[in-house]
Amino acid sequence: MRRRVGAMLRPPPQLTVSEWAERHRMLGSRASAEPGPWRTSRTPYLKDVMDALSAVHPARRVVFMKGAQVGATESGNNWLGYIMHHVPAPALAVQPTVELAKRFSRQRIDPLLEETPALRERVAPARARDSGNTMLSKEFPGGILVLTGANSAVGLRSMTARFLFLDEVDAYPGDVAGEGDPIALAEARARTFGWRRKAFLVSTPTIAGRSRIEREYLASDQRRFFVPCTACCEMQWLRFERLLWEKGAPETARYHCTACDHPMQEHDKTAMLSGGEWRATAEGQDPHTIGFHISALYSPVGWLSWEQIARDWEAAQGKPEDIKTFKNTVLGETWQEQGEAPDWERLVERRENFAMGVVPPGALVLTAGVDVQDDRLECDVWGWAEGFSSWLVDHVVIAGSPRDREPWDELAKLLARDWPRQGGGAMRIARLCVDTGGRDTAAVYGHLRRLRDPRIAPTKGIDGWNRAQPVQGPTPVDALVNGQKLRRGLKLWTVSVSTWKADLYRRLWLGRGDAEELPPGWVHLPRAIEVEWIKQLVAEHLRTTKDRRGFARQEWAKLRERNEALDCAVLARAALWLLGADRYGEQFWARLRDEAADAPLRPSEVPAAGNVAPPSPTSQAAAVPPSDSQRPRVWLAPRNGWLR
Repeated sequence: MRRRVGAMLRPPPQLTVSEWAERHRMLGSRASAEPGPWRTSRTPYLKDVMDALSAVHPARRVVFMKGAQVGATESGNNWLGYIMHHVPAPALAVQPTVELAKRFSRQRIDPLLEETPALRERVAPARARDSGNTMLSKEFPGGILVLTGANSAVGLRSMTARFLFLDEVDAYPGDVAGEGDPIALAEARARTFGWRRKAFLVSTPTIAGRSRIEREYLASDQRRFFVPCTACCEMQWLRFERLLWEKGAPETARYHCTACDHPMQEHDKTAMLSGGEWRATAEGQDPHTIGFHISALYSPVGWLSWEQIARDWEAAQGKPEDIKTFKNTVLGETWQEQGEAPDWERLVERRENFAMGVVPPGALVLTAGVDVQDDRLECDVWGWAEGFSSWLVDHVVIAGSPRDREPWDELAKLLARDWPRQGGGAMRIARLCVDTGGRDTAAVYGHLRRLRDPRIAPTKGIDGWNRAQPVQGPTPVDALVNGQKLRRGLKLWTVSVSTWKADLYRRLWLGRGDAEELPPGWVHLPRAIEVEWIKQLVAEHLRTTKDRRGFARQEWAKLRERNEALDCAVLARAALWLLGADRYGEQFWARLRDEAADAPLRPSEVPAAGNVAPPSPTSQAAAVPPSDSQRPRVWLAPRNGWLR
């Protein structure tokens, strides 16, 4: 009896997260490629990361910048299980969006609870009455786990939490409903817990100067995982430049020691990882913050091999976007954007002999961007082909104040205009983006509302690097038409201009191939375009500055006063995104190639509006300039199911 009472009164053992995982964590086939009991020896580099999350560890913030295939998410799941079973307290897990939080709950948290016996008995099944187990909330004795998205200001401020699991922080929005940075909002929830609070920030990095995880890692003690050479035992952290192989033969990939140049093979990784240790490489700005960085070069045998890494690197050559993905997801490093403006003299010299106002034979679809100035509308029409190769088809300046009706009537005529195509046929603009920013925003809203052309997309530019969703919306805004305010009368799109400027500069920096072949993405400029216009196209550059907290950030700064050509090019590229070129890829271009091969309709053969289905981007369109007594009739932009 004394022994039983003593066992009941004895406090639970002070386990670390890695010890808890070894004792209790079970991996199922739903969430793991290697089901069974958790073994920290499989990924030895995760031990110190997990132990830093333990309640007995003095660190308050743990930063983990990593590549793919290293087990970082499972280490976070082990921490959540440790909290629910060993250190019950309120916990908040934040994913980039609410939808991803729901997916994380289904694919990660539910298997964690169902397959780990120690947790199954502490969290009631979701189907039980009053279980406290919902999609985004898991109650357990002594605490609660709430899951939310970084795009939800309500979710970030809805509770006080001692523990914060901030996953994929580089995918968080820059600002949440005008309330500020989501990381700062989440960490404000834990301040009342003082020294007992703990936050785990995890992510693959993105763009240098914009990456949150890089910013946090550089402010920490910057720990690297040092492993021994199997020949000379020299301790070193793995660098990609030391992974060498014969060109065209990734199977010969070997890691060469920095000290003795001994080539180590894939099977040597097991011994290397077991003898590894974390070492700080800098002095942290905050003594309570520690940071870890690891790449996929450390991925255990049987996961991502050195041969596959070499194969992926060779496949990415000549494809800047693939190289960026490789650096982010495999090496766990940030991507440095090509923000230096190309020389305008070089662009002038490479102009080509094709006529302005005529669509080159390679272009499959036309988009346009309109920059609104105080006394004119600047409009550039661009043709596009597969691989995002582009041609400047026309540059049109419409004189007049944007407050007046006349320039907008001229814009309607521009949308109804046929651009002859070299080799026969004609094309019209499939999508046009208008920048509504400036001093006459209300007037621009009103005129665009009056035009009622669904091919026109009113836009507002915002700073940001949202590559997953560089054009967001639409959001209803009020419009002023004939002195009458129409609530939610116009749909406005927001454009991440930094993303598209970097995309344009990347394409402008492309070089010719070995056989003078033009690579995909080449920007074709006609010989007739003015030098001033080309200077405007490269009128900005990307520079790195410091914010008020001393962290590095990147911003676009003007090199010249006028930059209308750059703004129009950005808007035309955003218009192509709205058509679905990025989303549907090859299917989008294949459809346009098929339609370009067909003989286009002559204007007299175009049926009346409303009698047939809307045409494709390359088809003819009919429009009537707007008048006071008649609503304009225009052909719709493509509405086929695959292009929505």
